[in-house]
Parts: sequence; C-alpha cells; structure tokens
Amino acid sequence: MTKSYGNSAMARKRGFRRQQLVQIKNQDGKFEIPNMGAWHTYWRDPYHLFLTIPWVGFVATIVVAYLSINTVFALLFLLGGNCLETARTGNFSDAFFFSVQTLASIGYGAMHPTTFYANCVVTAESIVGLLLVAVVTGLAFARFSHPIAKVLFSNEAVIAPYNGTPTLMFRIANERQNMIIEAQLQVYLLVDEVTKEGQFMRRVMELKMLRQRTPALSLTWTAMHVINEQSPLYGHDENSLAAISAQIQVALVGIDEAVSYTISARHTYASQELLFDQRFVDIVVPQPNGDRHIDYRHFHSTMEIDRH
Repeated sequence: MTKSYGNSAMARKRGFRRQQLVQIKNQDGKFEIPNMGAWHTYWRDPYHLFLTIPWVGFVATIVVAYLSINTVFALLFLLGGNCLETARTGNFSDAFFFSVQTLASIGYGAMHPTTFYANCVVTAESIVGLLLVAVVTGLAFARFSHPIAKVLFSNEAVIAPYNGTPTLMFRIANERQNMIIEAQLQVYLLVDEVTKEGQFMRRVMELKMLRQRTPALSLTWTAMHVINEQSPLYGHDENSLAAISAQIQVALVGIDEAVSYTISARHTYASQELLFDQRFVDIVVPQPNGDRHIDYRHFHSTMEIDRH
C-alpha cells in the first residue's frame, strides 16, 4: 500500500493527468473507447495536437497565432511613442504592418525604428519570427510526411472448409497502385474470460495464420487461419463466440515502396461479422487469352457453401 501511495504521489507531483473513469462502449459487438485518438484529446500535448488536428484547424491556428503575435508587437511599438520613422503617431495599423514586415524579414525601408526601445522590440520580434518559421515548417513537414496506409479489409470474415478443414478467412486489398513490401500480418482473438478465482479479464490469444507475411502486397490477399485443435477458435460457433464477446483484431505492417516508410493498418471483426458456412465470391476472373481480371465489385461479397 505504501508503494502504491508513493507512486500516486509522484505522478501528481510530475503533473500526470489521466481520466479516472474510462468508458468502454459496445458498438455493434466491438468494444471502443469514445474519442480514442481524437485530435481534441491531445490538448495537453501540443505536438500531437498539431499533428492530428484537421488541416483547416491547423491553418486557422497558425493564422490566429500570426495575427496575435503581430498585434502584441504592434502594441509594444505604440507604447514607445513616436519610435517609427514615417509611421503616424499612435496609429495601430502602421505599427501592425511594420510588425508584419519585421516578423517576415521583409524590410521595405519605408518605416524603420528610430529609438533604442524600438530597436530592442525589433530584435525580440526577429527572434520570435525565426522560432515561428522553424516551428511551422517542422509541423507542416511532419504532417505532409506522415505515412498513411490505404488498405481495405473485407466487411466480414468467413469460416468455411479449406482443404477439408474449417478455416477463418478474410480479405485484404491495397488501394494504392504500388507495392507494400514485406507486409506482415498479426491476428488476435479477444474474448471475455473468468478465471478459477472468479476474476474477470479480457484475454488476448494469437491466431496463427497459414501465411503470415507476403513479399509484396499489390492487389489482394486472402488471409487464412486453420481452425484445428490448437486453434483458440476450435469448438466455437456463432452463439458461443457471441456469449464471450469475441473479437478478431487484425494488424498489418509493411513498407510503402514509393516513400520507403513503414505503414500500418488495423481492423476489428465483431462476433456477428464472422460468417459460418459461407465463402467469399471469387474475384479473380480468367480471360480466354490467358489474362486474369480482378473484379473488386465483389470484394466484400459472400455466398453460402453448397453442401450437395
């Protein structure tokens, strides 16, 4: 107890803040934390806030900050009285536009400081201008260079026989006209579990895929997990999976060939999105001349297995 209290006291001393009660909602069988990763939740972390805020908000914030800085320095120039050559005494617009010229290092020469006080303000504003340009340039570059994956997952996953064995299958497609090099797939089953001691927990179990990586993902990939006696899905059906709030979580990681950046994508299948005794409609269409077409119109389509 003493150790726990000490850790809590240290966290408060360091300014650590965390919501005391976190709500986890069940959205159509998927457990989600409201506002998880939303840009407005990073208000205590300015760097992440400016990386995640929409572009409209980013530009608007920069404009407001720029105008505010120039307003502050314009007021400082006005406090110095008649300290700017050719500027009208007490005129805010003259002082404001001189501040804009100074902050942007324009220097038309029509207005210039005439007192020691004004030169000190110009020096301070020049330093602020250097820092502002550096910060905005760095943030803009970070936003533009942030890798974004365009990976499509099938709406449902199916469980159907494959070579005589029940197999979990779902589809993945690369929506860009490029290659995802060394694409790696990690798939997990999440279920509710009560231990022998009566403790409730959310258990995570890895699902071994028939093929866990591919050298290059350019079009589509049908991921498969064989449901044998070693599989966590063995012996389950629709009702039993729903009873334990089962979810399938998929994580894909690879290297975008165009920019050589690591990209990632994830998807979650709720228990009601696991379709038993159905298979995907074939989207690879052979042509008479030996070519093959991929019909993405049926990428999400499934059909019942013919038992006859």
